[in-house]
Amino acid sequence: MHIGEAAAQGLELSYELLDLDQRGLGDEALPELLREAETRGFAGLNITYPCKQAVIPLLDELSEEAQAIGAVNTIQLRNGKRIGYNTDASGFEESFRRGMAGAALTSVVQIGGGGAGAATAFAFLRLGTRYLTIIDVALERAQALAVTLEQHFKNCEIRAGTDLKQALSTASGVLNATPLGMAKHPGSAIPTDLLRPALWVADIVYFPMETQLLQDARAAGCRTLDGGGMAVFQAALAFEIFTGRPADSERMRRAFATLAGQ
Repeated sequence: MHIGEAAAQGLELSYELLDLDQRGLGDEALPELLREAETRGFAGLNITYPCKQAVIPLLDELSEEAQAIGAVNTIQLRNGKRIGYNTDASGFEESFRRGMAGAALTSVVQIGGGGAGAATAFAFLRLGTRYLTIIDVALERAQALAVTLEQHFKNCEIRAGTDLKQALSTASGVLNATPLGMAKHPGSAIPTDLLRPALWVADIVYFPMETQLLQDARAAGCRTLDGGGMAVFQAALAFEIFTGRPADSERMRRAFATLAGQ
């Protein structure tokens, strides 16, 4: 997406994958990777699972939004400084507005409270959600996120939950903000017997676009939203940070659709 958008604007841009799994490394290698990027003259970095929170102590500055969310997915390297941004929240908001127009947002359940989940939870509350339940395999992580969000959304009820069935029984919709459903993390975050037609179901996973959760949800008659839109719109915002130029999000969406085989 980035290379294609740059070419369409007459720019020559290189975008390289620095994959921890391929290198056999964990997030403890982040300091070394950041130094490598700086040494090689990178304009910036996209940060993905599982490093969106771990990278924060290594940065010089945070945007207001990244600081509020407590997660970074985009880093600008400029004038010897590392500046962290979060484009995930705004990217998810745009995707939801376009793909779920008119969906009820009063009561939402979110599964996953990590780096991406922090951004999507922030987005839901900004979109108008008043009751947000966050369920995570690490209860303390969900609790910590709820406390952080309460500081910015005083009139909302945000809580860490442990009973998915009970939480879904009164919810308008549910989002999977975990890696479950990715090619290397197959499966679904929600048992099929908890899905009902009145419940909308969204997923942040985009490879594959057709996750097990979305397949199950459509079979149950649910309205669904895949992770493709979030991937595109966060990338468009990151492109602007890297290059200083506005991105054509529709052109990037078409490039992503081709990449995803749609």
